Amino acid sequence: MLHPNCYRHYTSSRDVPSSSFFLTSRSRVSLPWNFSPKVSTRFQLHCSSSSSSSPPRCSKPNSNSRHHHRRYGGVIPSILRSLSSSADIETTLTSLCLNLTPKEQTVLLKEQTRWDLTLRVFRFFQRHHQGYSSNVIHYNIVLRALGRAAKWDELRLCWLEMSRSGVLPTNNTYGMLVDVYGKAGLVKEALLWIKHMEQRSQFPDEVTMATVVRVLKNSNEFDSADRFFKGWCEGRVVLDLDSIDDDHVSLKQFLSMELFKVGARGPVERTSNSSSSSSPRKPRLTSTFNALIDLYGKAGRLEDAASLFSEMLKSGVAVDTVTFNTMIHICGTHGRLSEAEALLKKMEEKGVNADTKTYNILLTLHAEGGDIEAGLRYYRKIRRVGLFPDTVTHRAVLHVLCQRKMVKEVEDVLAEMERNNIRIDEHSVPVIMEMYVDEGMIGKAKALFERFQLDCVLSSTTLAAVIDVYAEKGLWVEAESVFYGKRRSVMNDVLVYNVMIKAYGMAKLHEKALSLFKGMKNQGTWPDECTYNSLVQMLSGSDLVDEAQRVLSEMVDSGCKPGCKTFSSLIASYVRLGLLSEAVDVYEEMRKAGVKPNEVVYGSLINGFAESGMVEEAIQYFKTMEEDGVKSNQIVLTSLIKAYSKVGCLEEARRVYDRMKKDTEGGPDVAASNSMLSLCAELGMVSEAEAIFNDLREKGTCDVITFATMMYLYKGMGMLDEAIEVAEEMRESGLLNDCVSFNQVMACYAADGQLRECCELFREMLVERKLSLDWGTFKTVFTLLKKGGVPREAVEQLQTAYNEGKPLATSAIAATLFSAMGLHAYAMDSCKEVTRDEIPLEHYAYNAVIYAYGASGEVDMALKTYMRMQEKGLKPDIVTQAYLVGVYGRAGMVEGVKRVHGWITFGELEANQSLFRAVREAYVSANRRDLADVVKKEMSIAFEDGQEEEFSSISGEEDEQEEEDESEEDDEF
Repeated sequence: MLHPNCYRHYTSSRDVPSSSFFLTSRSRVSLPWNFSPKVSTRFQLHCSSSSSSSPPRCSKPNSNSRHHHRRYGGVIPSILRSLSSSADIETTLTSLCLNLTPKEQTVLLKEQTRWDLTLRVFRFFQRHHQGYSSNVIHYNIVLRALGRAAKWDELRLCWLEMSRSGVLPTNNTYGMLVDVYGKAGLVKEALLWIKHMEQRSQFPDEVTMATVVRVLKNSNEFDSADRFFKGWCEGRVVLDLDSIDDDHVSLKQFLSMELFKVGARGPVERTSNSSSSSSPRKPRLTSTFNALIDLYGKAGRLEDAASLFSEMLKSGVAVDTVTFNTMIHICGTHGRLSEAEALLKKMEEKGVNADTKTYNILLTLHAEGGDIEAGLRYYRKIRRVGLFPDTVTHRAVLHVLCQRKMVKEVEDVLAEMERNNIRIDEHSVPVIMEMYVDEGMIGKAKALFERFQLDCVLSSTTLAAVIDVYAEKGLWVEAESVFYGKRRSVMNDVLVYNVMIKAYGMAKLHEKALSLFKGMKNQGTWPDECTYNSLVQMLSGSDLVDEAQRVLSEMVDSGCKPGCKTFSSLIASYVRLGLLSEAVDVYEEMRKAGVKPNEVVYGSLINGFAESGMVEEAIQYFKTMEEDGVKSNQIVLTSLIKAYSKVGCLEEARRVYDRMKKDTEGGPDVAASNSMLSLCAELGMVSEAEAIFNDLREKGTCDVITFATMMYLYKGMGMLDEAIEVAEEMRESGLLNDCVSFNQVMACYAADGQLRECCELFREMLVERKLSLDWGTFKTVFTLLKKGGVPREAVEQLQTAYNEGKPLATSAIAATLFSAMGLHAYAMDSCKEVTRDEIPLEHYAYNAVIYAYGASGEVDMALKTYMRMQEKGLKPDIVTQAYLVGVYGRAGMVEGVKRVHGWITFGELEANQSLFRAVREAYVSANRRDLADVVKKEMSIAFEDGQEEEFSSISGEEDEQEEEDESEEDDEF
């Protein structure tokens, strides 16, 4: 972006520099446009020389004073040279300036560049120059020099002296005083000089009027400026001083001042320009029209600006380059680029030469409108028409290209600047570095900064911007390197410290940020409100509440006033940590400090109490918020619904929900609807829940919580078909993308008995999405294993491995689950994970592999795994024997089944229900029903009477336990 002063226009012809003012002799050499294919970051960075050992501050190029361009005859040049090189000014003046003419005296006064020299030369004329008579021209020169230097006491004394000498102020005097006071930001004092004119019955001339318009315009007092101009045209002075925000001085105070009283001495006759003149006035100067056009343009009054421009053309007032530049800028900034282009052609028709500023304006307007090529065309055209790019040109084109990350084009412009010995503008350095950093070219960003630092010292503002470039990307090491740079002369600037603290904060290096904060005072830099606010917000954001509270207390003790956002961040942090009493303490401290809480503060408190089930407190803060006149937002009302939901207050929650429908644009958001939906689900209100659900469907705002709540409701009401439909819709909507949402759908499928579909979801989570599975996932998986016929001991063994974080426990569980559900291809993939390296010397791993191979028909691999287990010295347990019997049965190896059966019969293996069942099922698989019946009878003998029924009862208990587990999952949800 261009500097806001790039298009400032002068309102007086006395202040308008020539179009060649900004061009150095070197830059006038015409060079053709040519993009260099080679990129170099070795730029020519020219800065003014300094006798000091420290590098100079970079100044704007081509900033030669106007005095160096003027040429005088006679003795003036030699006197000026002598004064600039002499330490004894009085002696030099005595020897050279005793016989100067009044005109030469005036020139010598005007050419002084320092206010003290101007005053000393003036005093010399008064004391030593024979026949010297003080005059208003000389006083005007001295007063201007003092005003520009903001030497208000010296200006007051000079004004009093002027009155005692009988020298009366003229329109030029008042215009000059209005100008210097206005440029110093003392707008009301500047305008009070016009009141002073009225007291002396003087009326502003056109130049003075234009100066007042410019001062008001620069203060954004557009209506006041317009009224003053129109009043002037009618012969009246219209100034509304009360509307101007200025605490320096009131009209009553000014009128009572010696400055005003003394200046008003002596009667002054009304001139023909006084308010008694009946004929309306019209401006006649080009500079006046330029100031007024700029005024209307900045005020957004395009028609008035165009009307004045037309009046200029009709009345014969000369239009100049400034006029057209102003009109082009006004049209362009209001989206009328075609009219801006037409004005450029009008310039050519009128014989008014466009200057570099003209093309700068068009370049920027087109680039900001997104037409980069058009902007670059104007950049190239500058040289083709015999002009030369200035600082603004290069700054504009570089900023535009950098914002669009056009690296090659930026480097082409830089290469051309290097060829023409033009240095980079200081303000462009962070912009170019930001482009490099965003594109990952950290090395080029560093090289640019280091090269620039060789010849110049960046201002604190620019240095802070450079640090911020790194801070935004979390590059705290690079930011730190810039901050602690050896050649930095702005070490004590608080702005630079603040940005470095921000860099540490964004990198979560809170200790470093606090250390830097504590060391600021030792370096002579005192923290400001920005420092404290940033630190408190940073620490609060990471829930470091103790440190944040300490910094906040220090801030208050130092006299700095914390902002609402600072208090809000600390309150929110306490709420997140469940420290509600501490949050309330900060709230009370905020009220005592005179900082009004906003909806964010109240929202945090209401939400915190709602989450904790403290409904009365939440409602009380809501009432306090309304009493304070703070408008509630979606978040606050949603928290209120949540509070009512916690205690099952349906009517109150419904009332708030209906209010959101009525008062908020677009109705309740998804968070509010989900809270209401959850309350309906808890109360089993299916129809009302469906109405909310369908409303969210129509809006297309259903989220994971919406679907999960409806599944929970349908499942709890036994409406499993509807629950499955919601689960399918959730999958199709693409919202099935995290562990929680998968868990909900898996539980729904499991409850409906769709075990294979449940396993498919588990594989998608594990293999395709590679999600981090939680206990909710495995809780459902262990339920599936039980329903899939896996022995209870095996399930417990796998669950223990999971709880203890055993290596490859997840793969072993997956292999067992897929095998139990008949998904053998998936099981083999998981089995490969377990056997990829050495199998852990644990029963759960070997058992899972044996089961997977056996279930998939890989009998040899199952038996080899069993043999390897024995070779490793790991004795088979109950689960191993049960799985091994299953392998024998599927392979028709009846003798193997008989061997295990015998061990049970003769007591070599402890009688176990799971093992008995495995042997019985193995005989069935081997088509030996007779032996299966034998096992059934043996089970009756091995256990007490009724064990078969008891076995069924145990199985029923398992089902009950599974239902309890599912109920626990619902409760957790």
